[in-house]
Amino acid sequence: MAEVDTAPKFGATLKDGFKPVNAWVSNGINWLDDIQQFYRERSAIEREYASKLSALAKKYFERKAKKSSSLSVGDTPTVTPGSLESASMTTWTVQLTTLESRAAEHDKYAGQLIANLADPLKHLQTRYEELRKLHADFAGKLEKERDGAYGDLRKMKGKYDSACQELESRRKKSDGAFDHGKQKAALAYQQQQNEVYNVKNTYLININVTNKQKERYYHEYVPELLDSMQDLSETRINRLNQIWLTAADLEKSVMTRSTSYLDHLSTEIPRNNPVLDSMMFMRHNLANWQEPGNLVFEPSPVWHDDDAMITNEAAKNFLRNILLKSKSQLIEAKRDSDGKRKEVDNARKVRQLIREGKDKRDEVECVRAVFHLQEGLHEAERKKVTAEVEVATVTQAVGDVSIGAQNHDFKSETFKIPTNCDLCGDRIWGLSAKGFVCRDCGYTCHSKCELKVPADCPGEQTKEEKKRLKIERQEAASRLTTSNGTMSSGSASDLPGISRSDTVNSMNTLSSGYSHTAHRSISSASMPPPPEQGAPEVPAASKPAPAPAAAARKRVMAPPPMHYASDPDAGGDAGNALERKGKMLYEYQKNGDGEITVHEGREVILLEPDDGTGWMKVRAGYLEGLVPATYVELFPPTSAPTPSTPMSARPDSTYSHSSSASLSASIAGSIGGAVKKKGPAVAPKRGAKKLKYVEALYDYEARSDAEHSMAEGERFVLINKDSGDGWAEVEKGGKTAVVPANYIQEV
Repeated sequence: MAEVDTAPKFGATLKDGFKPVNAWVSNGINWLDDIQQFYRERSAIEREYASKLSALAKKYFERKAKKSSSLSVGDTPTVTPGSLESASMTTWTVQLTTLESRAAEHDKYAGQLIANLADPLKHLQTRYEELRKLHADFAGKLEKERDGAYGDLRKMKGKYDSACQELESRRKKSDGAFDHGKQKAALAYQQQQNEVYNVKNTYLININVTNKQKERYYHEYVPELLDSMQDLSETRINRLNQIWLTAADLEKSVMTRSTSYLDHLSTEIPRNNPVLDSMMFMRHNLANWQEPGNLVFEPSPVWHDDDAMITNEAAKNFLRNILLKSKSQLIEAKRDSDGKRKEVDNARKVRQLIREGKDKRDEVECVRAVFHLQEGLHEAERKKVTAEVEVATVTQAVGDVSIGAQNHDFKSETFKIPTNCDLCGDRIWGLSAKGFVCRDCGYTCHSKCELKVPADCPGEQTKEEKKRLKIERQEAASRLTTSNGTMSSGSASDLPGISRSDTVNSMNTLSSGYSHTAHRSISSASMPPPPEQGAPEVPAASKPAPAPAAAARKRVMAPPPMHYASDPDAGGDAGNALERKGKMLYEYQKNGDGEITVHEGREVILLEPDDGTGWMKVRAGYLEGLVPATYVELFPPTSAPTPSTPMSARPDSTYSHSSSASLSASIAGSIGGAVKKKGPAVAPKRGAKKLKYVEALYDYEARSDAEHSMAEGERFVLINKDSGDGWAEVEKGGKTAVVPANYIQEV
């Protein structure tokens, strides 16, 4: 604060201002009580803080005593640690001791606040209040003396007035007296006049005395009193400043001692080298350890075998495919591993910079990123090691059999139509069946057959060549299966064949026969097979007929159904010749107006075909209404036969034209299990309130009539989303077909 050049005085400035000065000084003295209360409350807080710090230190000393051994040398040390503590535990002890010392300092500080500040302030307040009251009493005495002088003067004035009144009365009596009393009245008047003069003189003397006392009162007595009050107030402030300085010194000393404790702690913490803890743990946990032995080949208890690799031709073919696959995986794994290792090294460098304080990024996030990258590197290393060992094992057993191999360029495929495996001849069952297709020659196989396929890909082929190769491979698979069956059962003639009957109704009946090769070309009326994945489509078969015991069955292209229709004159039903009939593959319960409920297997008559909405109108008995098109298998259209084609000229067929759903149902029936089938998802009816649209993300070329071709950005109506087979059903231009689900997005 700025220094005051000339100290002002209350007496010279305020004059008769004792009352406001007295009130002001009284307020300042009473304020000392607030200050001393402040220090008492501060003392209580410091004492409570010290108590809590002390309790906290005690609590964690007890916890440390319980956990010291396990944190120093582990739960099961091989060497007893005794009273040793790790460097971290020693540093922790220093921190808790520091906390206890600081608690003691705060407790001591709390006592000093009371003894050195609060109590002196209370004592000063009492003494200064007594001095103020003395001043107030003296001021009252001076005021009483002043008022007494004023009263005496007023009394003298009254006495003077009374004397003058008496003088006037004596004068009147003297003037009105008779001769015999005139002299006496004149004498009385003279005497009263002398009295008045004396009273007047006394009155004038009192006036001068009173004025002088008044002057001394206002210019000497009261100013001196005010100056004394000012001195009292300033003395109080000086003493308060001393107390405040004492408070600051006390707090500074507490902080200084606390800082010294913390400085000591700061010198102890850097001595806590993490390596010391690790070394102590290692010394107390050394144990004899032996690496587990390598795993060895264990022969089956029912098949005595050794650990030698099988190297016959079939095994070599299998090993060749493994070698080719492992080599390609090894190249990719090495590239992936090298890239991920660089990323891990760069992330570790960043973490080191963070530890050195040269990078301000979050170390926790950096560690999380390093860990994530290490996981990726670990996975890549595992793949690389697996591929390296596979390549080394196969090469050691049979040499590098991959040289000169022409392996197929397989891609994973989900077959929406029934397709046979070109290796084993078995059906790749189901709408969501996973298999492989060669991009070059169209070779199809099961996932389980991929590694058994010979590496003899002829290279990229045209559609016609793919068809020819398909037929040849299917015939080869059929011959292989037939020969295997002959070897196992003795004769193929024991197995039933499949042939057509003579009536139209028999053509509309699903086949329940059994094909010993399981090599039937199954197609759906709504999804014809693509040229590269199936042979020419043949009509549906109805009831089985004996088949010749041939080593192989040639695929026969059957004539149109009209050549086998019965003559109306021979007892055929000509009235229903133009009606298109079908059969319910699944039971359907109606969910809205215009729909009907039809049970599984019920024959229906088509009234209105599917117009692209996924629904068709049929008649079942006397009921007419809508059912999902995917729930109905339509029989081939019937018409009257021409006389030029004799009925007996109809060739036998070994293939069934039934759908995969009906075939699986017939197989389930032959086994004897009454399995209730669940129908596919139902398409929305045309005219529904909300239609979902999808947009093509990429160009796609349809590979069969069951698929839609797409151009990037083209829009379709979404009928059914991907149900897990990788395909979605869409509609455009009145045609419903499937497209790859990952090639579209909803809009």
